[in-house]
Amino acid sequence: MKRFVIRLVRLFIHPHGVVLYATVALLCPHVALCLTEGMPLLACLTNVTLPLGVYLLLLTVPARPGWMVGALFPFVFFAAFQLVLLYLFGQGVVAVDMFLNVLTTNTGEIFELLDNLVPAVAGVFVLYLPLLVFSACSLRSPLRPRAAFVRRCRQTGAVACGAGVLLLAVTCRTCPPYRISDHLYPVNVTYNLLLAVQRSVLVRQYQERVASFTFGARSEREAGTPEVYVLVIGETARAASFSLYGYPRPTTPLLASTPGVVAFDQVTTQSNTTHKSVPMLLTGARAEHYSRLYREKGVVAAFREAGFHTVFLSNQRPNRSFIDFLGEEADEWRFIQEDLPAGGQPTDSALLAPVREVLAARRPKELMVLHTYGSHFNYRERYPRTMAYFQPDERTEATSENRVQLTNAYDNSLRYTDYVLHRLIGLLEERGGQAALLYTSDHGENLYDDDRRLFLHASPRASEYELHVPFLLWLSEDYRQACPEVAAALQANRHRRAQNSVVTFHTLLQVGGIRTPVREDSCSVASPGYREHPLVYLNDHNEAVSSPAWP
Repeated sequence: MKRFVIRLVRLFIHPHGVVLYATVALLCPHVALCLTEGMPLLACLTNVTLPLGVYLLLLTVPARPGWMVGALFPFVFFAAFQLVLLYLFGQGVVAVDMFLNVLTTNTGEIFELLDNLVPAVAGVFVLYLPLLVFSACSLRSPLRPRAAFVRRCRQTGAVACGAGVLLLAVTCRTCPPYRISDHLYPVNVTYNLLLAVQRSVLVRQYQERVASFTFGARSEREAGTPEVYVLVIGETARAASFSLYGYPRPTTPLLASTPGVVAFDQVTTQSNTTHKSVPMLLTGARAEHYSRLYREKGVVAAFREAGFHTVFLSNQRPNRSFIDFLGEEADEWRFIQEDLPAGGQPTDSALLAPVREVLAARRPKELMVLHTYGSHFNYRERYPRTMAYFQPDERTEATSENRVQLTNAYDNSLRYTDYVLHRLIGLLEERGGQAALLYTSDHGENLYDDDRRLFLHASPRASEYELHVPFLLWLSEDYRQACPEVAAALQANRHRRAQNSVVTFHTLLQVGGIRTPVREDSCSVASPGYREHPLVYLNDHNEAVSSPAWP
């Protein structure tokens, strides 16, 4: 056995072995995508033949192929990333949003995910780590590729390239949806990376571009009227698992018995990624007019212009994204995880203490925006053990075999969200006066719900479980008496279709009595003039496409 291993290692360290190993390893995602993307036969042949030729030609350029493997390391990384993505979602290339998710997700959340993707992570390590090791070792070997071997590889590569170019021309002509930038791997991944870099630059320039922007906002209410409004942004909560919407398990028992709560059951999000959905909730941007995000301030700034004291509280770590910049438009902002050592993760009840402090100041006009950690995977870490209502919930590895335990943990996290929202409403009731709380989630979640075997969110093709989200408002007794028309409109609109990315901004402005030229009451579910809009969401290239039907 020992001799066999030594001979095998020598084989792969040999320049010939490096060339062949690298070619096969780099082609793995090409073959996998042919099986998952439902492409026409011509497109499949193109996506394998042309890259095969390119890889063979490149790997035989230097006398030591290990150098070229090093130069191609970004594509080795893309290949590993692509295979993990296919393990998670079963389809789709590495998208722009995937790259941006890596940039805007805190390291603790990334490691939580990787820790529970053992088969996928182990698989790519077994495939690609030896390639890098053998390539590095081959650089120390005195052996060189034989001339005959190089000649055969180059001849094969040239023929494959020629055939691939011909196939590409035919495919582009006969398969109209096929585009090189969208469908030819790894060109599409490289293109998506460039788009991600471009968007990151635009985000970094946001504060400079909107410095002179103003809403021209004013309050419609009397100056002495005590008012408190709270926007709670949930994370990864799907409506399909809320008992408020008919889910058979008691995930929202406290909200169901709270007077003044109006639950909207036909609401979708316009993005299944946090870095796009949350900024749309906080601004007037939406899928059809996403570019507004780059040139306008958010709802916090509008309330602040109208004389409100504004506070932004987050149970996530800052990452210099749109969410951070929009939060920093408040009079006060705080990322409570910054007070903890790296890797520390409080549950969302940690937001209650700073909320209590803000309310204790008893300022006449107050707006608070709370960004929770919600139900992000690993679900079992989102609630204290004393709140583990559904059992068992110990298994956290991302496999369909663990679906029952993963679902139990996820439902427990929703019960904890129910508890936190109930406590927040209790604090507002204790303060008294006119108050309202609006809660919605950035997106939903997949839980191996059907034969698609989808898990988590941000899948390249959004599912109904990712798009259908909870949306509810609570009004205090004082508010309902002072503004009965708002309470009546909420009741009248609660079963109408809405998109939280469209209605949150305008509903909050109307509930808060903020008058500004950008407010559209036809986009507010607190208005009798609310008008339903076509259900769309943002795809990876920020194009508005129709939402899939709900289950």
